Amino acid sequence: MLTAVRAGRRSTVVKVLVVLAFLGAVWEFLALTADRHGYFDLRVYDGAMNYWLHGGGQLYDYLLPKTEYGFTYPTFAALLMAPMAFLSWHVTIAISLSMTLAVTFVMIYWFIAPIVRRQGWSMWFSFAIAVGLFAAFEPLHETVSFGQVNLLLLFLAVADLFLLILPGRRLGGIGIGLATAIKLTPGIFIVYLLVTRRWRAAAVASATAGAATWLAATVAPDASRTFWTDALWNTDRVGSTAFVSNQSLMGIVSRLNPTEPNKLLWLALVLGVLVVWAIRARRAIRAGDEMAGLALTGIVGCLVSPITWIHHLVWALPAFVLLVDHASDRSWGSKRERRNTLIFAIITFGILCSRLPWAFHNRFHDFGLLGSNAYVLVLIILLFTLPIRVAAPAAGPVEGTAEPTDEDAPDLAEIDRKVTAAFDAKDAEQLVGSVIPRR
Repeated sequence: MLTAVRAGRRSTVVKVLVVLAFLGAVWEFLALTADRHGYFDLRVYDGAMNYWLHGGGQLYDYLLPKTEYGFTYPTFAALLMAPMAFLSWHVTIAISLSMTLAVTFVMIYWFIAPIVRRQGWSMWFSFAIAVGLFAAFEPLHETVSFGQVNLLLLFLAVADLFLLILPGRRLGGIGIGLATAIKLTPGIFIVYLLVTRRWRAAAVASATAGAATWLAATVAPDASRTFWTDALWNTDRVGSTAFVSNQSLMGIVSRLNPTEPNKLLWLALVLGVLVVWAIRARRAIRAGDEMAGLALTGIVGCLVSPITWIHHLVWALPAFVLLVDHASDRSWGSKRERRNTLIFAIITFGILCSRLPWAFHNRFHDFGLLGSNAYVLVLIILLFTLPIRVAAPAAGPVEGTAEPTDEDAPDLAEIDRKVTAAFDAKDAEQLVGSVIPRR
């Protein structure tokens, strides 16, 4: 017993040292490679709220001083951000950072808990390693550094799919609806619900987004009118589509010809990936693999959006969790398939931690075209190759099959005879009575 206790303590000490060393390595990696954006986007939000509510200006007329960047979200998002106008800058940072970290930690737990339980791993150790890996993921630490809302929106979609869009629950779709009202791009998840024929959840999501938009139009009609008639269509407000940070299909097309992007080529590419996504998403839901549906939809949303800055690629995180899930599941595929899946996960995740596109900024020819589009090419590969797991059949009779009858019941007399041959008759009767109740 004492030896086992000592061994357990040594194992814990080793794990703690491994975690500290790994997190230290991630910290050093970020210190050497990550940009510091000084909560740039949060400054835009904060400045726009003060300009709108205290300065008497129009919400969508605001530009951050010495820049060309203004508020680009729907007016409902501005209503949620309005308290910024009454808070100090440092309090605003603290609240934004706390919310972002809180939802990130919750999602990490949701993502890894099934894997950890299946494998019998230590939860605290696995969670700590996962936190380090997530922190090294460029889109995630870019989101934190910019003070962006991407992780909050991802949380709303994940919580909806994992907790609310379940049989018998009436609120399924409300999280996706709210995310769509805050920023239009999560609306792809409403399409996902329609493609996978979950009509009620799609209706709830659409009604939620519509109600939130109506509320914003009622409270701030002038701002809402400006957004839907002008700001939404003014793409110059968000920057050039050829900028290397735009890792979407439009980014690829724009970098092929920065002066005049081929819109027809872009539409053809969008249509193609949507068809592939719809087929694979429906297959995932028929197989009972919601995680695959989430991952595929997050990826296709990034691909088809005209603007997908690198920090928007946090929507691809579920795809890498899915790859690790399959690579560690001995009930899935062959040993070789699992090994190849793990190698693929490491390579693709490593690319999205590498800041590779920035090495080819404004170098959109020869190998520069490949490097500048590295992240979006990874997304395309993931869209086509993400594995889908077929869920185990639920216990009980399958729909369309007959209920068991008395003829299907076990022959109790035969069981009695066999058991009595080996045990005392009284004990056998007690055994049979406890295992198979008599009718």
